[in-house]
Amino acid sequence: MPKKKHHLKKNNGHWRLVAWLPLGAALNGAVIAADTKLTDDSEITLPDVKVEAKNDKPADDHNGYVAKTSSASTKTDTPLLETPQSISVVTDDQMEAQNVSTMAEALRYTPGVQSETFGFEPRFTWIRMRGFDATTSGLYRDGLKLINPGFAIGYSLEPYGAERMEVPRGPASVLYGQASAGGLVNYVSKRPTFDPFREIKFEAGSFDRLQGELDVSGAMDDAKIVAYRVTGLVRDSDTQVDYVPDNRIYVAPALTWKPSDNTTVTFLSHYQKDQTRASQRYPIEGTLKANPNGSIPTNRFNGEPDVDTYQREEFALGYLLEHRFNQAVSFRQNARYYNNDVDDRTVYPTALLADQRTVSRALYESFGKVEGFNLDNQAQFNFATGSVLHTVLSGIDFQHVDSHSLQTFGSAPDLDIFNPVYGTTVAAAPVFKNAEVVQDQTGLYLQDQINVDKNWRVMLGGRYDMAEEQSYNRLNGSRSSQSDDQATGRAGLVYAADNGLAPYFSYAQSFLPSIGTDVNGNTFKPETGEQYEFGVKYQPKNADSFITLAYFDLTRDNFLTSDPATFADVQRGQAHSNGVELEGLASLGNGLNLTASYTYLEAEVTKSSFADEVGEPLEYAPDHKATLWADYTIPAGVAKGWGLGGGTRYIGSSYGSSFGARNTIKVPDVVLFDAAVHYNFKPFTFAVNLQNVLDEEYVATAFTSGGEFVTFGSRRVVTGSIKYSF
Repeated sequence: MPKKKHHLKKNNGHWRLVAWLPLGAALNGAVIAADTKLTDDSEITLPDVKVEAKNDKPADDHNGYVAKTSSASTKTDTPLLETPQSISVVTDDQMEAQNVSTMAEALRYTPGVQSETFGFEPRFTWIRMRGFDATTSGLYRDGLKLINPGFAIGYSLEPYGAERMEVPRGPASVLYGQASAGGLVNYVSKRPTFDPFREIKFEAGSFDRLQGELDVSGAMDDAKIVAYRVTGLVRDSDTQVDYVPDNRIYVAPALTWKPSDNTTVTFLSHYQKDQTRASQRYPIEGTLKANPNGSIPTNRFNGEPDVDTYQREEFALGYLLEHRFNQAVSFRQNARYYNNDVDDRTVYPTALLADQRTVSRALYESFGKVEGFNLDNQAQFNFATGSVLHTVLSGIDFQHVDSHSLQTFGSAPDLDIFNPVYGTTVAAAPVFKNAEVVQDQTGLYLQDQINVDKNWRVMLGGRYDMAEEQSYNRLNGSRSSQSDDQATGRAGLVYAADNGLAPYFSYAQSFLPSIGTDVNGNTFKPETGEQYEFGVKYQPKNADSFITLAYFDLTRDNFLTSDPATFADVQRGQAHSNGVELEGLASLGNGLNLTASYTYLEAEVTKSSFADEVGEPLEYAPDHKATLWADYTIPAGVAKGWGLGGGTRYIGSSYGSSFGARNTIKVPDVVLFDAAVHYNFKPFTFAVNLQNVLDEEYVATAFTSGGEFVTFGSRRVVTGSIKYSF
């Protein structure tokens, strides 16, 4: 290890020996100091100082459920305790214990996040954070955005390929540009390891589920300069709805090249192919309301088995480069190319007819393709101004996306929802949209994390974005373009006390271009968000646990609504969200891991084109959410290796969407239970997992679309698994 520079500094009659540390350690308070009472004429011989610090921590740096750091909020290796923002990290240990099969399931126990907005949904992940939708603007993979203009496609990231999922809540535009006001979810891919790691896993369960998994990693040479990792999954499965499969092929090769201690390049890629069908909507009569024909079963398929399909094929290739020039300066460059194709054909109900058993139906088709490229360049500088330490991050990032969307809509034959007969001919639907959209964004950002004295941490950040869009309507040959420039900023303050308490305050802004024009041909202003957050974090010194309590006040401005007279888009919308989030995690040495959370949310419309909507609660936003999960493995004795897990999820009542009117559809609250039993008999691990143990039938949400409809939540799923590690 290189020698450290050290010098004497006089302070209040005492001399302090200060040693410069490697990159990233300064902000963490890692300063070696020895106080000695001296006179001005005293002489002292300084001993050799050896400082151990390491910057290349693995992304999965955690013990059990408790993560130590997260780069999602700062793009630096900053302890969660010293970050002035509420952040949740779902570790691979937690995902494995709960045996999650979707990103939505992985986020079930996370505060402030609603990942199963519409309940059972096999196609993609709907994400709402702090009351606001983040499905198309809040999903990231390895710090780079997954863009989805106008729902041209959909993403359903495979949790088995993730080391962790990081969830910073609140505006994040200062570092990421175009982003949701509610926050983001960063999926961190599994990285190669130089130490050998191999596992094979087989699962079988409800709805004829069969799944195989493979994860192997290790060094490719004796000098440990090159390491590889291959993660793969194959699934063949039905679901709780008739005729709706859940089939997947996933493979993710990765390679790390580390020619020196100062340079690391990791190449990440993945291929994923999904085959499923759409989630189902059901009339409110027969679900939330009475129907003389009885209740509609949750397994009812409302489409046409020979017509409906949802097929997605995606590919991505990128790299993560890091080079340290010295202990004070480093450079990182992250890049990715990705391609996503979706073919979606869905026959769905549009209204319940007078006999209360027959539904009219429509055919909707969406064929979308998105190609994108992301590049993020970061330069990090560690230095001091007097006794104040700085970690300065400067960056420039670029996003390019080219999306194609062809959509059709037409009528389909009626269906008796209580006694369905499939196989009727569905006529081809006329095309109503055939468009290409090209979006480019360039952003410049600067952030300073300041360490003042021993306990104070200050964060300041600013960004300037330049966004351009070009649209081409292939139906009429028209073209349009728009440009948006926006500056955003944030500031935060943390007091990291010696006893592990860390009260904090932060202010942050968000920016999201609004695509399109008004009736006069004028382009819309960008959507903006503004948030104040107060909180306190606690990390005990002698226990592996972490607690966060946060209060936030968030306003979203300039989002689009429809004019009640012309039904054209107008920019008069504003919504306000405030609430409290509490999260606690612990991984104790006796084999107990647990996570608990509570969310209280007040979200309402404050401005709208529809007067009746003002003051109404935001749709799909439960006022309460509470979760608790605990897993215990017996560490010693005759029963060593046996373990039990159990959890409960409370989802409060919410309102469905009523277009242009007061919310009259109230979705009741629900309590759900999960459980697990497992046994580790090395090299084998056996497990049985149960989701929704009591098989609760519940409505996830409701909405008005011609008629009033609801969607069901996920039913009970039982899965048995055998894992062989070698």
